[in-house]
Amino acid sequence: MNPAYAIPAVALVAVATVLVGAFGLRVSRTTSDFYVASRTVGPRLNAAAISGEYLSAASFLGIAGLVLVQGSDMLWYPVGYTAGYLVLLLFVAAPLRRSGAYTLPDFAEARLASQAVRRLAGAFVVGVGWLYLLPQLQGAGLTLTVLTGAPDRLGGVIVAVVVIAIVAAGGMRSITFVQAFQYWLKLTALLVPALFLVLAWQGDGAPGRAFEEPAAFREQRTVRVGDTLTLKLDRPLTVTVDGTVDGRALDGTRLRLPTGTHRIEAGTGLTFAEGTPVPAAGRGADDALSPSRAESRTERPLYATYGLILATFLGTMGLPHVVVRFYTSPHGVAARRTTVAVLGLIGAFYLLPPVYGALGRLYAPELTLTGDADAAALLLPDRMIGGVGGDLLGALVAGGAFAAFLSTASGLTMAVAGVLTQDVLPSRGVPHFRLGTVLAMAVPLAASALVGGLPVADAVGLAFAVSASSFCPLLVLGIWWRRLTPPGAAAGMLVGGGSALLAVAATMGGFPDGGTLHALLAWPALWSVPLGFLTMVLVSLATPGRVPAGTAAILARFHLPEELGTGELRTEELRTGERRADEPCGEAAP
Repeated sequence: MNPAYAIPAVALVAVATVLVGAFGLRVSRTTSDFYVASRTVGPRLNAAAISGEYLSAASFLGIAGLVLVQGSDMLWYPVGYTAGYLVLLLFVAAPLRRSGAYTLPDFAEARLASQAVRRLAGAFVVGVGWLYLLPQLQGAGLTLTVLTGAPDRLGGVIVAVVVIAIVAAGGMRSITFVQAFQYWLKLTALLVPALFLVLAWQGDGAPGRAFEEPAAFREQRTVRVGDTLTLKLDRPLTVTVDGTVDGRALDGTRLRLPTGTHRIEAGTGLTFAEGTPVPAAGRGADDALSPSRAESRTERPLYATYGLILATFLGTMGLPHVVVRFYTSPHGVAARRTTVAVLGLIGAFYLLPPVYGALGRLYAPELTLTGDADAAALLLPDRMIGGVGGDLLGALVAGGAFAAFLSTASGLTMAVAGVLTQDVLPSRGVPHFRLGTVLAMAVPLAASALVGGLPVADAVGLAFAVSASSFCPLLVLGIWWRRLTPPGAAAGMLVGGGSALLAVAATMGGFPDGGTLHALLAWPALWSVPLGFLTMVLVSLATPGRVPAGTAAILARFHLPEELGTGELRTEELRTGERRADEPCGEAAP
């Protein structure tokens, strides 16, 4: 990709993001504007903003990368991401809006009248938010490295600086306009190049089968290995080697590798003949294929598929940057209409990433060996079209990718900063919110430099699993079951969410080496979500005397239309020392 085109595109997106955020700052007048945009965001604008922040690095780059590496089985990712909003629409959207809360911890306190449950919910919001921010920063680093060859941490730093600027300056009102703008930018950035790529594919004399298993090289190609990797062969492979394989130094030698696992040292060049199937690859000192989620899919495909479906279907409702958006709707009906519109917008978007993954299997299969499968969407325009046209289309994709990182990171930072401000920092004013914004971004930025990179869609999938195991039981039972008690809610979040979080940590750390235990930890939702629900129900039934007083009235407010005059739960009045929502926020507006 030509940096002379791509770098200005990324810079233009960053500048446009700041300018749109500045417009939002100009119309921010009150504290309520700052935190929930005064609950006046209409369904169309809110749907575009939700779609903008929801379509993250996993959606823009990660799905294409997974389809490239593992084929059509990975289409469950976009299906699950979209269907999660259907579950949200049916069970959560309107009642959550009527709760009148600002954050998930606010909802927990309003429903259960428990500071302990509030603090626990806040801890999970921060944990899920940071876990979700990691792949956004890593994806930004990958994008900038592919574009310019810059260090892979620079992209994350740029995203962090821009996000802190727009969130700290204008809060929810600013990022609403930013995210709505970025949704349409991302859709355009994938749709326009996809049309040209499909035309180029159809014009190819031998287009091939996009989902053939495994992917194969369409022409002789030399792949230079950047980092030490292992190849796992289920059949003998003949390849020309310039470097070190299995400890043997070779110089342009044609070598037949037998079935099994082979170590390829960094810097080695492998030349594959036309029609050669692309071998499975992993990274690590020994057999790095073992601790990968991809290996679990291969060994236990049915379990992995159901684990993915459950995590994505139920995890959406607990994502802090998604949930906070429903507090900005003027009423429950608007929240439902917003969700319906979101289903249409993200459904249209998710038709596009699989196209890039399928074409990548034909035109860039070597990315599975170099470890850059997530860069397929960035590289295909140059690979398939070339020339100035390919450079321009590649620049458009690069700009859209940065918009994806910025929009999702903005929503996550807003959600995490809100919890830090209300439950961790000593004051809840706007200046402390800005300090919370810096803290919300600083931790994942530091962690992104230390944690090895899973494919971005896999990393986001793990965040969904934790969300589904902790907040899904809390929201569903809190809204629909009057016998939920504070001890039950706390125990369910700790057991369900905590076990999923430990499984995520083990998976990201490469433990265990393989087998059934590894599959259970790599895809935890299938057992951690039922465990969270079951614990919450059983402990609540064991503590019937702890059902909060006034539960019936609270649930009535959740479920009855606003026009009946029941009003909202004013959770801001539950907090001491907080400025009323209709008072000027001072620093949040010029």
